[in-house]
Amino acid sequence: MDNIIDVMDEHLKKQIASEIKGMTFTKNFRSPTAEEWYVFLPSFKDPATGGAAGKTIIHYNLYDTKHFFINTTIIFDDPVLHKNENYHLVYAISDEIINRLVGYADTLLSVHSGTNSYNAEYKQ
Repeated sequence: MDNIIDVMDEHLKKQIASEIKGMTFTKNFRSPTAEEWYVFLPSFKDPATGGAAGKTIIHYNLYDTKHFFINTTIIFDDPVLHKNENYHLVYAISDEIINRLVGYADTLLSVHSGTNSYNAEYKQ
């Protein structure tokens, strides 16, 4: 495996660690089957309000008493996170949001962050 090259430089690794360490949330209950969380990051904010860098909406689809699936949407409002050069940062932050808020349960994820937008599926 000598051909594997780590493309993330040390500055980016430190930035990702700093953002994840400083990440906080505020929960707004929306309905019995959905939640909305505001995501606060140390270096990013909503340019219009100066508040949360983004929000996460979690919608629980309950099929019966044994099976459920989660639809999660993450919307980043800070335009700096929309820039293509920040895609590693957006992916890392989004992955940590999923880890903390839904624990990698069966989840369909939709991330809205300009050119860094993507969809993913987490299966247990």
